[in-house]
Amino acid sequence: MNSKETRPMPAGRQRGFAAAAGGQKLKPGTIKRLMSYLKAHRLKLVVVVFCILISAAASVASSLFLQVLIDDYIQPLLMEAAPVFGGLVSIIGTMAAVFLAGVLASLFYSRTMAVMAQSVLKEIRDEMFIKMQSLPLKFFDTHTHGDVMSYYTNDADTLRQMISQSLPNLFSSLVSMVAVFLSMVHLSIWLTLIVLVFTGLLLIAIQNIARKSGQYFIRQQRSIADVNGYIEEMINGQKVVKVFCYEEKAKQRFGVKNEDLGKTMATANTLANILMPVTGNLGYVLYVVLAVVGGMMGIVGIANLSLGGEEMLTLGTIASFLTLSRNFINPIAQVSQQLNSVIMAMAGASRIFELLDEEAEEDQGQVTLVNVHEDAAGEMTECEERTGHWAWKDGEKLIPLRGHIDLDEVDFGYTDDELVLHDICIYAEPGQKVALVGATGAGKTTITNLINRFYDIDDGKIRYDGININRIRKFDLRRSLGVVLQDVNLFTGTVMENIRYGRLDATDEECIAAARLANADGFIRMLPDGYDTVLEGDGGLSQGQRQLISIARAAVADPPVMILDEATSSIDTRTEAIVQKGMDNLMHGRTVFVIAHRLSTIQNADVIMVMDHGRIIERGNHEQLIAKKGRYYQLYTGAFELE
Repeated sequence: MNSKETRPMPAGRQRGFAAAAGGQKLKPGTIKRLMSYLKAHRLKLVVVVFCILISAAASVASSLFLQVLIDDYIQPLLMEAAPVFGGLVSIIGTMAAVFLAGVLASLFYSRTMAVMAQSVLKEIRDEMFIKMQSLPLKFFDTHTHGDVMSYYTNDADTLRQMISQSLPNLFSSLVSMVAVFLSMVHLSIWLTLIVLVFTGLLLIAIQNIARKSGQYFIRQQRSIADVNGYIEEMINGQKVVKVFCYEEKAKQRFGVKNEDLGKTMATANTLANILMPVTGNLGYVLYVVLAVVGGMMGIVGIANLSLGGEEMLTLGTIASFLTLSRNFINPIAQVSQQLNSVIMAMAGASRIFELLDEEAEEDQGQVTLVNVHEDAAGEMTECEERTGHWAWKDGEKLIPLRGHIDLDEVDFGYTDDELVLHDICIYAEPGQKVALVGATGAGKTTITNLINRFYDIDDGKIRYDGININRIRKFDLRRSLGVVLQDVNLFTGTVMENIRYGRLDATDEECIAAARLANADGFIRMLPDGYDTVLEGDGGLSQGQRQLISIARAAVADPPVMILDEATSSIDTRTEAIVQKGMDNLMHGRTVFVIAHRLSTIQNADVIMVMDHGRIIERGNHEQLIAKKGRYYQLYTGAFELE
């Protein structure tokens, strides 16, 4: 049963980011939650704030120095027949020292924020990865791999940019604006009023532009995740793409998604980029107006009102004020520009927190799996070392693990309104081989997913050695089950490491013994570096060889119960015989559930269950079912084919 075909996107996911993309609303509490990650860096933040204040003060001081430089040093020197430049050199040296302090402060807080950003991102990535390990399988069934990877790449990078650049620049700009405003009031209240009028007009323009660009930046995050997901699907399915000549259609679909992303990004960045020209041009207009008004005030002799009282407007005051006006308008543009980065980062943070808030896989099990010593009288004693004997520990009671699994009147549906399994009853005795056959979608794989507790049943009971499996801790339940799937996942690493993945404390000798049991030792020793051969991608191995390594991985775990989910359906008949021999070795003495399309592989099963549309319609061994001349007989003789 392919769960992806029957299970819709969870409602929580649709309400979360889909709502953000459409309604442009961030997840509540995003800003407060993001700021909580900075609490561990309070001391650094204090130093950063101090450095920003120094940098802002240096910027303002340079403008105020200009008034002093012109009125107190340059103009008097112009009036002297034999000017002495000692005072001028001294004030210029002082200005240079102030500039140097501002530059050093800027460098320090920029570097500190960059280091802090990486520290915060490491913490967030750790939390995301830990969270993902606790998520149920259905989360990954309903999210593309590219979308999941986008959390770690694109969304995390927007946070890095915000923490390392946007936040300090935003704070620095605000501090500069306040300092410059106070300086302008100190120089001229009349000219400051003109600046405030222009600032009001500027803020209205910025507000309209920033609101629209912010909406598109939020959409952009969603579009990037969608494109990443599609690219990942196409990369994984390249063989299918080429076999079915899907290249042109794939390019067309990518073109549509990429065009949508391009339009969204273009609109967002266009709106963001026109902020600087708008503020810059209005700043130039303000510059001209201030120069004209200031010059007129000086020529006409209108008294200049400042915090120091009324006095004539000097040339140095006008020049200094013009510089301050530029220093006041530019931070406004920078604030609006940084706000777009902050909005984009908030969209990324909203997606990340949505992941972190996904419901973890519930596990209320109390029964655990322990190693035991078993004496001649059958008495069991719990021990730490691996003995090959296990028991379920229920409180103080030890129940021997035998591999007896019962499904009693089980109903299950991936959604609340549609059941895919109806009244399933299976009784697997210890050491029995139980085969499940039926058309695609009959519910075979769903049964094994329920035994693993990847999903919980809607009704009925599943018992393992007489214990309801919802009382068994999931980690221990799955540790007692070995699974060999049709699709083999080998990880980047050596062959030995891939086999040891089945049991991390297995020795090299145990891994080699498992490979021999799985009939894989022969071809492994023929690899360039034998068991130390590093596998990347498919490792240059055939499907059969990869499957044998997968069987060896299950063998080294040495579980009492095995689940073989169409493990030989994708390999040829000759290779199947080799793989089947390895599986026969693995199945010996274990309770085994086998899902197979090829009926030749399950003729020796103790019990064969024939399934149709989520129901068991026939059961018995091969001979009994042939004698009934029912559906199994039709399948076996070719009168009815599996779809």
